[in-house]
Amino acid sequence: MGWKISFCPNTNFRTMFQVRPSQFELECRHTIRSHGRKLAGDHKHDWLILLLLVVIEITLNVINPFYRFVGEGMMEDLKYPMKENTVPIWAVPLYAVLLPMTVFFLYYLRRNDVYDLHHSVLGLLFSVLITGVLTDAIKDAVGRPRPDFFWRCFPDGRDEYDRWGNVVCHGKPGDIKEGHKSFPSGHTSWSFAGLGFLALYMSAKIKCFDRRGHVAKLCIVFLPILAACLVGVSRVDDYWHHWQDVFAGGILGLVVATFCYLQFFPPPYQNEGWGPYAYFRAVEDLRSNSLPPDAINMLGTNQQRAATSAVGSNLDSVFDAMETGRK
Repeated sequence: MGWKISFCPNTNFRTMFQVRPSQFELECRHTIRSHGRKLAGDHKHDWLILLLLVVIEITLNVINPFYRFVGEGMMEDLKYPMKENTVPIWAVPLYAVLLPMTVFFLYYLRRNDVYDLHHSVLGLLFSVLITGVLTDAIKDAVGRPRPDFFWRCFPDGRDEYDRWGNVVCHGKPGDIKEGHKSFPSGHTSWSFAGLGFLALYMSAKIKCFDRRGHVAKLCIVFLPILAACLVGVSRVDDYWHHWQDVFAGGILGLVVATFCYLQFFPPPYQNEGWGPYAYFRAVEDLRSNSLPPDAINMLGTNQQRAATSAVGSNLDSVFDAMETGRK
């Protein structure tokens, strides 16, 4: 028999960063040039849904939130001073989106797997956009005042209330509108959505859960999580959020990131967790196309014989149990 079967090796911490790939890996590569257009076409509906999420996100930021009743007795916890953001809003997409994409692209340069690059980018974008839509929808619906709401509503320090005891704000409309968007924290949810997705991606690529006890791998995985936690702490220190807002935003972002990651990749603790589902399907197709028809028929016959033998042995054990009077 003269056929050749090519098996793609599993990646590990050493081969992930190797400069010269092996011959087997070269045979299993799927580049942007060879498979990129077809892969993007197969997921065109996913990209259209991403555009729809962008439109929804913009709409949620334009409309006014629910202006919750704020009485004089509630102002005791809302008189914290107004401060600038330690982490500006323009920096959030940089570390939550562009930084993970840079890691994805660097891995692509080493392995030339367009399935991994496409699905990691698509999963990341879904993670941050779904998180953003959920966060801003809850913000607008809840309308919880921020800790510095008093100075947003009364910048001169002179508070005023109507006959029902609700505030009558005379501050800037933009500050008042933003003052009713405390719950949950958008900085925190976006940070955990992007950096949490990156942590899952890295834990799979370096085989963090290979049961060999290399705790140093955990330190690498925890770095993005630590960065997201520090962003959440800064939101409380700047008096833009209550601690409950940060806690809820972190849980929301991490849960969405996990769901979006598992749509494209196996769990990181599995043996094949280092690659996307689509890659393994492509490898199986390559293996099946490499086998001649006689070999495929032979494999099918052997599998059928094995199944028949297993069924026969199970029936024999059942008959033996009936003869001995066991139930």
